[in-house]
Order: sequence, then structure tokens, then C-alpha cells
Amino acid sequence: MPPKIENSIGENQSPLPDKHPKVRYGRIGVLLLNLGTPDGTDYWSMRRYLKEFLSDERVIEEPRWKWWPILNLIILTVRPGRKGRDYATIWNNELNEGPLKTISRNQAEKLAKRLAAHPNVVVDWAMRYANPTTESRIEALLAQGCDRILLLPLYPQYAAATTATAADQAFRALMKLRRQPAVRVAPSYHDDPAYIASLAASMKTSLGKLDFEPERIIATFHGMPEKYFEKGDPYHCHCQKTSRLLREALGWPEERWLTTFQSRFGNDPWLQPYTDKTVERLANEGIKRLALVAPGFSADCLETLEELDGENRHIFEGAGGEKFAYLPALNDSEEGVDVIEAVVRRELSGWL
Repeated sequence: MPPKIENSIGENQSPLPDKHPKVRYGRIGVLLLNLGTPDGTDYWSMRRYLKEFLSDERVIEEPRWKWWPILNLIILTVRPGRKGRDYATIWNNELNEGPLKTISRNQAEKLAKRLAAHPNVVVDWAMRYANPTTESRIEALLAQGCDRILLLPLYPQYAAATTATAADQAFRALMKLRRQPAVRVAPSYHDDPAYIASLAASMKTSLGKLDFEPERIIATFHGMPEKYFEKGDPYHCHCQKTSRLLREALGWPEERWLTTFQSRFGNDPWLQPYTDKTVERLANEGIKRLALVAPGFSADCLETLEELDGENRHIFEGAGGEKFAYLPALNDSEEGVDVIEAVVRRELSGWL
């Protein structure tokens, strides 16, 4: 359904002047938001991405006078090269982009097909850091006549450093507009039955493909500094609830299921137990068969493909483990799109 175009002020009134700007309206935009990925694996692409990411005051809650010299004089000098090499190990060379970008695009395209019965709905996707930018995709939705927009941060568990900063970026774009659309932000869905059911179904399929039965399963979530939790961030509680509900849905014994946190950065204590330390401990204790799943990631990316399936595999096998598996994220699978569709349909209630 094409967008309507305002060209009169009422059925029984005179048309607007010829030079009055035409305004498209009548469509609903759905914007999927994820973290971001560098534009390339070279030093300068990585530096631009890391600078934008690590300059976000929601991500690094340190005084600017303290953090600025550390970031610009140390981290952005040495880290881009190393992280670029890490990204190169998972890069989608065919499309010359990170897997997060490939998967996010596929998620949006598949969701659009699911919503095809509603031709006034336009689905798009954006990244909080790097490209495509949130502002550019909001502008694209407005150009197509979307006067109502649903923002869906693809973070099942709420955190200020992910969900909130994605919303912040969208609001910054909206602040520049004279004619703002009506906006909704989808809440976290860490305990949504559709999300838990899809995770359980996906895990059952992945476990069924293994040639071994894990002695332990680790549900690993991206970490955050403990002080963020102490300030009131609900992320830790959301992660623990997701892990418990998922274990119960699978009927997995509590003593064989662990919940851990990964990807710590800096010297401050982060949420514990740490994933890598737990993997090493289990191997040292004689566990030979281990599986990891990362329920907090809606799409596989550096932290899952390189860190979990790479670094943690090496840690486990180096400490005596024999069988290791990383179970894929929901990604753009049918189960993954089921979750996104369920959340979108619920949050569009009253608009469709």
C-alpha cells in the first residue's frame, strides 16, 4: 500500500496552495536495532568503530577527563589492529561485512515477508555504532510515509549499555525533526514465552546434531561491570531468569547447568562467574564434554564466533577437555524470526 500524500485540508475545503510541500503519511515503520560492526577489518575502520563504541558514556561510565586519554592515547593505538585480526577470522568475505550485519539484514527481510499481509508496515534495520546508522534508517522510514515507528532493540535482556543507548541514538535523530512520528520502544523480552520456546527448540536441534552428550551446559551472557548492577541496572536479574526458564523448558538437571558472563574489559570486577575461568575450571575438574550457548545474543558476532567458539574452545581443550560445542544463536532461523515477529505483533497492537 503506497503512503498517503497530504494535498488538501479537508473534503469540503479548498486544496492547499500549489507550492505547499507534500507530506507522506499513513505507514508504520518497524526498525530492528543491534549493536554494530566495523565497516572493515583494517586499522582505520576498526579505530573508527571502537572510538564511537568506547566513547559512549552508557558503555564506559567513567569521568571524561579520566577516560579520554586512556581511550585516545592507549586503547585506540593498540586495540584496532588486534581486534581487526579477530574480526578477519569471522568476516563474511563474500559480502565484505561482519556476520552481524548479514544476519540483521536477513532478519529484517524475513520479518517483512511475515508481515506482508500488512502492506502499510515497512521493516528496516540499523546499527547503534557504524553503519547503517539509526538516523539514516529513521529518515528512510519517514521518506516512505511512516508516521508511526516501532523501535525494537534486539537485546532480550535490558541493559543501559545496549537497550538504552540504542533508544538514545534514535531519540537524538528524532530531536532534529520538525514533524516527529509517534514512537514506541519495545521492552525487553527476556522471559517472553515465545523467546524461551524458540531458544529451547533451537538448542534441542543443535544438541541433536552433536556426536556427544554434554556433561555440562553453560549459558553465557555478555558481562558488565558489577558497579553498573549496583547502580540499579536489571541486566543481571534478566540474564538469570532467562537461564532458569531455558533450563526448565529443556528439562535439564540443575546440577549440570551453569550461568556465566563473558567479554570483560578493563580492570574493574565484572559480573561473575566468568565464562573463560569456568570453562578452564570444569576441564581441570575432569569434565570432558561441554556445550556453550549464548541466549543474550540475537545474532552471532565476534563475541560468540571468535570468543566462545574460538578462545573458549582452546581453553577447554588445552586444559584437558575433549568434546566442545558452541550452540548457535537464534540468528535468522525460523525460530529466531518467530521471536522477533511475536514481539513486533504484540507491540504493534492498536496500530495494525
